[in-house]
Amino acid sequence: MDAYRVGSSPNVRRHRGEVSRGEREARLGQRGCVLWLTGLSGSGKSTVAYAAERALHDAGREVVVLDGDNVRHGLNCNLGFAPEDREENVRRLGEVAKLFAEQGVIALVSLISPYRGDRDKVRARLGEGEFVEVFMKIPLEVCEERDPKGLYKAVRAGKIKGFTGVDAPYEEPLEPEITVTAQNESGERTSVEDMATQIVQYLGSKGYLHSPVRPGEWIKTD
Repeated sequence: MDAYRVGSSPNVRRHRGEVSRGEREARLGQRGCVLWLTGLSGSGKSTVAYAAERALHDAGREVVVLDGDNVRHGLNCNLGFAPEDREENVRRLGEVAKLFAEQGVIALVSLISPYRGDRDKVRARLGEGEFVEVFMKIPLEVCEERDPKGLYKAVRAGKIKGFTGVDAPYEEPLEPEITVTAQNESGERTSVEDMATQIVQYLGSKGYLHSPVRPGEWIKTD
């Protein structure tokens, strides 16, 4: 069954609220969107997401982080790591992030989400310009060097099978809105602060940190 299918029962109907999205965004002074941070384990997705959250919060923005590990303690505690479970994991986070975006909130999702098709389905559920893919383009060797959870060590010891980027696939984004790299143009290691700043600056340059001018023109491109 297609999990994205709408209206599977005649008893399920969509109800419209009295407060429009535009009104919510105007009150918040920003535009709701989903920033989807994808990359290998150890690439810094969560660290950068929380650093960006702090910067945006301190600037008076309404922002939330949906972390892949954290949601497995509750919302997705019944899912494993088989491909079908990963697909459902992405779908659920996508739907929750969509709800936040519709309230005018900037939602940062930190999730490996290894399959391109799963990420594209989330993008398709959102409106034009509402899904911002952030590719944490950190080489495997750097991620393995960091190994904050000791997972790569366990993989190399044969204790974990089907690990993304080692013996399971990771499909890189083809045209991400933002690409975060391990080194800057001078060849120096990019700091977490610089990575977070890159994300915040993108939001500012594209007009997400301002309320809509008028219906139908909610994304500035200059």
